[in-house]
Amino acid sequence: MGRTVVVLGGGISGLAASYHLSRAPCPPKVVLVEASERLGGWIRSVRGPGGAIFELGPRGIRPAGALGARTLLLMCGEQVSELGLDSEVLPVRGDHPAAKNRFLYVGGALHALPSGLRGLFRPSPPFSKPLFWAGLRELTAPRGKDPDETVHSFAQRRLGPEVASLAMDSLCRGVFAGNSRELSVRSCFPSLFQAEQSHRSVLLGLLLGAGQSPQPDSALISQARAERWSQWSLRGGLETLPQALNTHLTSRGVRILRGQPVCGLSLQADRRWKVSLGDSSLDADHVISAVPASVLGKLLPAEAAPLARALSAITAVSVAVVNLQYRGARLPVQVMLGGSWLQTLEAKGAVLSPELLQQQAQEAAATQLGLKEPPSHCLVHLHKNCIPQYTLGHWQKLEAATQFLASQRLPLTLAGASYEGVAVNDCIESGRQAAARVLGSEPDS
Repeated sequence: MGRTVVVLGGGISGLAASYHLSRAPCPPKVVLVEASERLGGWIRSVRGPGGAIFELGPRGIRPAGALGARTLLLMCGEQVSELGLDSEVLPVRGDHPAAKNRFLYVGGALHALPSGLRGLFRPSPPFSKPLFWAGLRELTAPRGKDPDETVHSFAQRRLGPEVASLAMDSLCRGVFAGNSRELSVRSCFPSLFQAEQSHRSVLLGLLLGAGQSPQPDSALISQARAERWSQWSLRGGLETLPQALNTHLTSRGVRILRGQPVCGLSLQADRRWKVSLGDSSLDADHVISAVPASVLGKLLPAEAAPLARALSAITAVSVAVVNLQYRGARLPVQVMLGGSWLQTLEAKGAVLSPELLQQQAQEAAATQLGLKEPPSHCLVHLHKNCIPQYTLGHWQKLEAATQFLASQRLPLTLAGASYEGVAVNDCIESGRQAAARVLGSEPDS
């Protein structure tokens, strides 16, 4: 009788783990358990009254790097006959204005970021000096000596206070809905941290390290490189991907349980897991957890208390997503409000009503985009604890968890956004690596 692997969580990480398990030459029996009635996690797309697609979560995927290429590989290549999504891909090509133009909103005004080599030598508000000087500073700054550092401290030390407070702070808000003075550069931006460690300079490290890791290839990946895609989506919205994975998994014999919250995990005498689902249970030789770290911490048995403590220390912030549609506008507007902004409001006792969130989003659209008229359609969704925060010392929490799992030889593998990346590509990769470890083979480099 073959092994049974239970995957906790039907978000994109759990779906990816189940997908790669099901494609093994001798696949184990796979059971995917999801607490809600739908799959896809934070990826959710809805169609508005006029036919426009509203993304309630992530709205695009970046194709860059090995991780971006692997996600595109799900769309085509060997997998095209199964998922059949290659013709559904909607790219933002390198010559598109959305790919060429980047803005910072500072001091009540939008400022275009410099593009091209010539732009680095010109003063570019809101920066008081040409960014060339920040680059020169970075090339000559000594290597940091601490095992970890906040993103703000790292950027200030290497690029100066302006770049740290304007550019990196905005980047942390946009990616993590977090505070650059609390987030870890080692965990949030590992390529920057490793570049400095390996080459003393981030710029040199990124330049010399570019293109060294092997990447998969396919017609779609080659097209993305040739056309310099900045990101891509799917014709019916990003939720098309988890929907296609669901169909594929069902065809491969994966058992999918929806509306089944896991109540607890207990380890039997034979080192198999008993996964409690309220009025029923599952037996598993191995569990892949793709639920948030704090959720898993509450499910673990008493003998795994050290692991639960490490996991419960990985916190997350809430984000409100407000979708606005305006008459005459070609595309709907998505506004994300979250992180410390929401925490501050909640600390003051404010009720985060849909009306308040819509008001804030409309004010942002009016002041930043000039959309003064009331929207013709609006959707407001508050996603509680949706983006994990890799704060200073996050790597030590992961190390403690990994060491406990290894020393106790627990048949448990961690996946998902809580650990090594919050983007869709990162989550898909975490599922792939989790499946590879369960199958007894290390993931490709």
